[in-house]
Amino acid sequence: MTSSPGSAIEQFDEVVAAVLNNPSIAAKRTIGLVSEVLGAVGWLDGPGDDGAALDADGRTVIACGEALWPPFVRNDPFGAGIAAVLTNVNDVAAMGGIPLGIVDTIVADEATARAALEGMRYAAELYRVPIVGGHLTISATDPSISAFAVGSAGAVLSTTNVRAGQDLVVAACTEGTMRDDFPFFPSFEERGPHLADDIRLLREIADAKLAVAAKDISMAGLVGSLAMLLEWGTFGATVDLEALPAPRGVPLARWCNCFPCYGFLLTCEPDRTEECVDRFTSRGLSAARVGGIDTTGLIVLEAGERSQTVVDLTQTTVTGLQPRHRAG
Repeated sequence: MTSSPGSAIEQFDEVVAAVLNNPSIAAKRTIGLVSEVLGAVGWLDGPGDDGAALDADGRTVIACGEALWPPFVRNDPFGAGIAAVLTNVNDVAAMGGIPLGIVDTIVADEATARAALEGMRYAAELYRVPIVGGHLTISATDPSISAFAVGSAGAVLSTTNVRAGQDLVVAACTEGTMRDDFPFFPSFEERGPHLADDIRLLREIADAKLAVAAKDISMAGLVGSLAMLLEWGTFGATVDLEALPAPRGVPLARWCNCFPCYGFLLTCEPDRTEECVDRFTSRGLSAARVGGIDTTGLIVLEAGERSQTVVDLTQTTVTGLQPRHRAG
């Protein structure tokens, strides 16, 4: 499905400007504080990837967590409750895992806490993942929500598996309506109960070795999330905006800077790309090869004969995390 407010070529300048001025990308650089205090990170075993892949007596456990933006919690506690579950479920899936349970922490007044818990319950039922525990403090202070997930995985999808020569695939649900007040594209009503199995599809793809690395497209948008996927090994990629799956009626500049309810970047060996794409499209999701991975460290957007470098990972970082080992 393609966007209709004009072709990718016609929208090219707007997309580039929006990506270059996306505040969510710049905000990710504060994560570097973790390395400043804790030292170099393992990336795969945390902190660094979407989740940490840990060995538990021969089984791989995925652990992750998210804190919700306080103004979002205050203005839409029900939506924040949904997001608390959604972000964790997506992070587990991006590692090739299946979510097993959610633990939450809430500090808020009773009305806010109740609405947040109702949002969590809605999302937990939608994604078929139980809320297994947490902490609640009723307080008149500014509301705060964090949530954490545990999952299980076989083959792990990790940024540490990215290599030059792999194909870059974008898979997304392009059914939905963009929020006016927040760069979020929900698909809850449109996909409904299908979302639970959509999430679990990443585990099938990982186990079948149809992809080797993945990252969910989150608040940093398409390019910011791609930069985080490539940062560990200072890889580059060229993204063909004309091939990018996108919803009808949504300008590409907004789509490339939003957090889709269901959106993933994957890297595949070229002989597995077609089957990987087919796994998504056969479920009614949108997916396509949009480019390839290279060693330049540059993220380039292109449409027709036009191209523009929007991130240079040889000169800047995204998260600022310092890995113990870099890919060769």
